[in-house]
Amino acid sequence: MRCQYCGYLDSKVIDSRPTEEGSSIRRRRECLRCGRRFTTYEKIENSPVMIIKKDMRREPFDSDKIKKGLLAACQKRPVSMKDIDTIVEKVEKLVYGMGEDEISSRRIGEAVMDELKLLDEVAYVRFASVYRQFTDVSSFMDELNKLVLEGKASRG
Repeated sequence: MRCQYCGYLDSKVIDSRPTEEGSSIRRRRECLRCGRRFTTYEKIENSPVMIIKKDMRREPFDSDKIKKGLLAACQKRPVSMKDIDTIVEKVEKLVYGMGEDEISSRRIGEAVMDELKLLDEVAYVRFASVYRQFTDVSSFMDELNKLVLEGKASRG
């Protein structure tokens, strides 16, 4: 494995453990040249799943896009990288667990929002505002009002 710091091609594994979801193995490595440590993940290669976009284009599922969207939504929020990685793993598990060759982007976006809503409401609203492409303040307020009503209902 190439060292991310010096580019050397050889490293040793210091620690290996499965992730919480059990879908990959996290490995701590140490570069044999510079001695710096870094983390890699090993996971099963899945058969490709195509995502059907809103405009009916198709593209391969890419969990990195979900992670980037989550990072943007959670910026300056008390959400750990572990929480973000857990959401990405749950969505990946959903996508590959369906056993379908094609899935709509809407289904994936809704799954991400369901997880974010439970984790951090502000991050949820940020993600939803981009994902749902609110066109005006009224549609944004409608979403906020739904969130407030759901919160009141769950508190009793």
